[in-house]
Amino acid sequence: MSKIFTPTNQIRLTNVAVVRMKKGGKRFEIACYKNKVISWRNNVEKDIDEVLQTHSIFTNVSKGQVAKKEDLVKAFETEDQTEICRKILAHGELQISDKERQTHLDSVYKDIATIVTDKCVNPDTKRPYPVSMIEKAMRDVHFSVKPNRNSKQQALEVISLLKESIPIERARMRVKIVANGKEAKKVREKVIQLASTVEQEDWTDGTLSVVCLIDPGHFRAVDEIVKGETRGSGSLELLDLKEVTEGDEILE
Repeated sequence: MSKIFTPTNQIRLTNVAVVRMKKGGKRFEIACYKNKVISWRNNVEKDIDEVLQTHSIFTNVSKGQVAKKEDLVKAFETEDQTEICRKILAHGELQISDKERQTHLDSVYKDIATIVTDKCVNPDTKRPYPVSMIEKAMRDVHFSVKPNRNSKQQALEVISLLKESIPIERARMRVKIVANGKEAKKVREKVIQLASTVEQEDWTDGTLSVVCLIDPGHFRAVDEIVKGETRGSGSLELLDLKEVTEGDEILE
């Protein structure tokens, strides 16, 4: 009985999604499970073994041609194939049909608009915009989806762009700060400078309690102030992730 031999530098794979990257004049490809590449890039999937069909790097996945070790070292300056796979996953181009690509771009476009709607408000009304209005505004500023970047990163870029065409701002966080002792006054002075609105302030037996609204970008700074000035004895509590007009739903 005759036998069929597969060359040792060939690996046959099926039902595969290919991510391709050109580097150092060479083409490199990795074989992934369909739909997992997007999950990985959006930080939904954390386990690379759930993304890769194999840790091998190819010059041509469809033909099963494995890349030479010396070419990998020259291009990526490492022999670690998993590390090379991570680089290709991060910077390579997902090979999909034109129809699949357009469907994916439309989906990401909608995701970005939804995130913007969730995180922002009209500063005049304190209400979020409908997703459809955000999508129209994105078209008006000629925003284009970047396939290799996740939706959250692109949503932050969109917010900056949209300020050129519509009144929009990040929805504010409602936080409560508690501090006591002589450090309480220092905490108050520094926090007030970062707060957009102080809703409630109370002093009881030398203990300060403040409820205020802050921009989400200031949360870390406020946290560091409370921890640093009180040496860990104070507290910062997040009451609402999103400040909106009464009657609106609080979205996290």
